[in-house]
Amino acid sequence: MITNFFWVGVGGALGSIARYWMGIVVARHLGETFPWGTLFINIIGSFIIAFFGTLTAPQGPHPVPPEARLFVMVGICGGYTTFSSFSLQTLDLLRGGERLAALSYILASTLFCILSAAVGYYLGGVANDRARL
Repeated sequence: MITNFFWVGVGGALGSIARYWMGIVVARHLGETFPWGTLFINIIGSFIIAFFGTLTAPQGPHPVPPEARLFVMVGICGGYTTFSSFSLQTLDLLRGGERLAALSYILASTLFCILSAAVGYYLGGVANDRARL
């Protein structure tokens, strides 16, 4: 049991570092007037959790130990994705009178994160199907 907490903690630290780095990189390239970094982070995180979860499902051809799933899906993805930041940034846009930007951000985050998760789920299934051949 204690090892589960260890793996979640290590994964969370790595995910948080990756989130911080990605936010800096995106802000340098696209600016800070719109929360592009958070949007991209949530899209990537949604893909990773769905792809890895599907690829390594216990009943599939690529099962991994439960600790590995905790490390990636709870630890890394939990530390990497930023829906708490999304919520605060949306509120800040609304409080700043940027209603259209806030609505755009909500719609883009929702649409692209769900789409990214669907693509991850699909590609994980394709990889599983190929492994069964």
